[in-house]
Amino acid sequence: PTMPDRDEMEPAITGLQVAMGWVYPNALLQHALPELERFTIDVGQLQRRRDRLIDVLGSMGYRVGRPEGTFYLYVPSPIPDDEKFTESLARRDVFVFPGVLFETPGFFRISLTANEEMIEQSLPAFEAAIKESRP
Repeated sequence: PTMPDRDEMEPAITGLQVAMGWVYPNALLQHALPELERFTIDVGQLQRRRDRLIDVLGSMGYRVGRPEGTFYLYVPSPIPDDEKFTESLARRDVFVFPGVLFETPGFFRISLTANEEMIEQSLPAFEAAIKESRP
């Protein structure tokens, strides 16, 4: 929202998205689609990761909803400044997106695509960060 010359950049960015296949598959990607059909997503694995994080983060004091159609958790930041909170996690080698990037300040986003080992390694950092955020 604070990007300089935002209105002028929008058509250029939209054109790039179309040309690069970000909106829908370009001609090259369309030829590759039959080969990609053999790949699948293990939805059960994503659900297990989601459930593990929801349970543990909830026990730490985070308020976490249970999404049903995404590969991430959208969590209210324990402090109003979500960027500051995500920086606290980053100092502990846990990288999440602040909600302000999605025009939803006060939240942060956790990807469920991290493997189980990475998720387990992140838990002490989440605990330390929420404790640090409390007065």
